[in-house]
Amino acid sequence: MGGIKFRLIVMNFLQYAVWGSWLISLGAYLGSGLHFSGLQIGSFFATMGIASLFMPAVMGIIADRWIPAQKLLGICHLLSGALLVAAAAQTAYGPLYACMLLSVMFYMPTIALSNSVAYNALDQAHLEAVKHFPPIRVWGTVGFIAAMWFVDLMRIGGVPVKQTCWQLYVAALLSAVLAVYSFTLPACPVSRAQQRQSWIDTLGLRAFALFKQKRMAIFFVFSMLLGAALQITNAFGDSYIQSFGSMPRYADSLIVRHSVILLSLSQMSETLCILLIPFFLRRFGIKRVMLISMLAWVLRFGFFGIGNPGSGAAFLILSMVVYGVAFDFFNISGSLFVEQETGREIRSSAQGVFMIMTNGFGAFFGSYAAGAVVDAFGWPDSWYVFAGYALTIAVVFALVFRYKHDPARIGAVSH
Repeated sequence: MGGIKFRLIVMNFLQYAVWGSWLISLGAYLGSGLHFSGLQIGSFFATMGIASLFMPAVMGIIADRWIPAQKLLGICHLLSGALLVAAAAQTAYGPLYACMLLSVMFYMPTIALSNSVAYNALDQAHLEAVKHFPPIRVWGTVGFIAAMWFVDLMRIGGVPVKQTCWQLYVAALLSAVLAVYSFTLPACPVSRAQQRQSWIDTLGLRAFALFKQKRMAIFFVFSMLLGAALQITNAFGDSYIQSFGSMPRYADSLIVRHSVILLSLSQMSETLCILLIPFFLRRFGIKRVMLISMLAWVLRFGFFGIGNPGSGAAFLILSMVVYGVAFDFFNISGSLFVEQETGREIRSSAQGVFMIMTNGFGAFFGSYAAGAVVDAFGWPDSWYVFAGYALTIAVVFALVFRYKHDPARIGAVSH
């Protein structure tokens, strides 16, 4: 039993280390290294929104019917890694964007595929997923943080990897290692029997009928609006902090030199805040927890705007601390709301709709809009625009979303 859990820990560590190698530091490379505009930088982070709209569903169908999930996981990482190598060699916007878009198209489905592989392996080992998967998944966040630290501290020719295309080579190497490793994991079953289902049911689109319910429609719309905030600091956080390096009084600051390590505090906070969610849900209910998340986004952006690597360093650190509340309280409480409010027959599909609205449409439109805001307002004013946006969402959500808290019901779900 310990053996399979260790193997799944390795899989999760590598799975998210691939992403951590470039997700936080790519924006700074594109801005300061390749001199792309804010809108162009935003477009790279919008690729994850595009991929999240359909690729996980497509790869899920393939894994269910034709190619075992552990093999498809390896194939996707192999292709994604090869495209990262191709991207690293590009400096012009068009070719680099095309390579990154295709790479992300194959990476994003691996998040769900790795979960499927883990659930299958635990089931084969007669281990309860609810109990054993979370401690395994935490190592994914550890891998993400470790990769961030590596690209921050490692230097190529005296230049930090985080400022060069070498971050993409690091991610590609990790993808190749995981691709090979995936083929050694326990086999996942496939069902080759033809099922008489419409494509609407196959792709899980039946759950979009939930939009006919006013409360669910309001919830999904706000999920999209808040999802627009998810990639903003990923795209521009590192480049903003590094921009202080052009000011003599901050040039040698530890925060500027190790900006990615500072940003890794966000992931550490995220890990710890997961433990707080059951208490907050039982005490305050889903609506208030989601409002807390929205207000945390206001603080996340506001502290970025106020902070600096000198006397304002505490505000930058506070921005990292509140990120765990902003991210976890929205994503997990939102998922639990969907779990409560939908029938068993469309529950998985409804979760898919929640992901499409947040990581698909929300991330896509939000990334482009954020880039336009940065080009129009510059720093630090853009952070105040983002904070005002989050505050507006919170106020309107509080007024229009109706939900009666039932502590007993929340307790049953959270357990």
